[in-house]
Amino acid sequence: MNAADAWLPLPPEEIEGLPEGLNYRFWNGAADFPADPADCVFYVVPYMKPAEVVLRPLSHLSSVQVVQTLSAGTDSVEPGLRHLRPGVRLCNARGVHEASTAELTLTLVLASLRGVPDFVRAQDRGEWLGGFRPALADKNVLIVGYGSIGAAIEDRLVPFEVARVARVARSWRTTARGPVHPITELPALLPEADVVIVSTPLNEHTLGLVDAEFLARMKDGALLVNVARGPVVDTKALLAELEGGRLTAALDVTDPEPLPQGHPLWTAPGVLVSPHVGGPTSAFRPRAERLLVDQLGRFVNRRPLRNVILTTGTANGS
Repeated sequence: MNAADAWLPLPPEEIEGLPEGLNYRFWNGAADFPADPADCVFYVVPYMKPAEVVLRPLSHLSSVQVVQTLSAGTDSVEPGLRHLRPGVRLCNARGVHEASTAELTLTLVLASLRGVPDFVRAQDRGEWLGGFRPALADKNVLIVGYGSIGAAIEDRLVPFEVARVARVARSWRTTARGPVHPITELPALLPEADVVIVSTPLNEHTLGLVDAEFLARMKDGALLVNVARGPVVDTKALLAELEGGRLTAALDVTDPEPLPQGHPLWTAPGVLVSPHVGGPTSAFRPRAERLLVDQLGRFVNRRPLRNVILTTGTANGS
């Protein structure tokens, strides 16, 4: 009997340590499928491809047992899970993007506070632009969404001598660095923060979380940093605060995305926009390969998988 297939968006011959027992097929969103989708039992979703591309095979994957993303979020894949039979496990890429996303978060914070975009524009004009700028040192920072990426961000904040880091997640817990506050305490924490970093997943609980009320509770002059998903922030409400000059923002993700030419976010005062580049760096490939080797080894040897977000046909699945 022939071995079942695993579809990988990275060339399998370039990945060391893949376990025996599966036929590895390379598919990174091409028009033609690499083999009969009905034979695929482990589908690794192509990274940074449009939703219509990564969802296309799902209705044909009649034998699939695992859908593995290479992104921290799974929101782009979840709409297609209704096509799958019960018992399919959806896994995310926890452990792959923490370093890169945390690096970019600190880059956005520091660049925004220290006025780096203004310096770049001044350089283009050949102008020496001095002045007094805020430092990250002595600031109160609030991390909204304290998962593995939020923790990695805090790890990198500590050497900058911040005054305090407050942490918020769905429910209360303790960590080695201190307590994680439940989301119900967010309104009381927002007015104390000089920098608010949003690193939540996108789901029914976080859609539009950063709305007019959230923003109104932020202190005058505070910086909002979004490295989560664009729809976590109400763009219209944010624009109102930016155009009034009360808040500043650094956004790696936007709603809509990609941000179309002429959108008011491009020219709103006090905004730094990066084009959703938190994950795609040189750190991605080695970490993605380690994740795939580990997950596929667990699958072949019938050991528990890591990072299971939901299972179809159950209370938390489709």
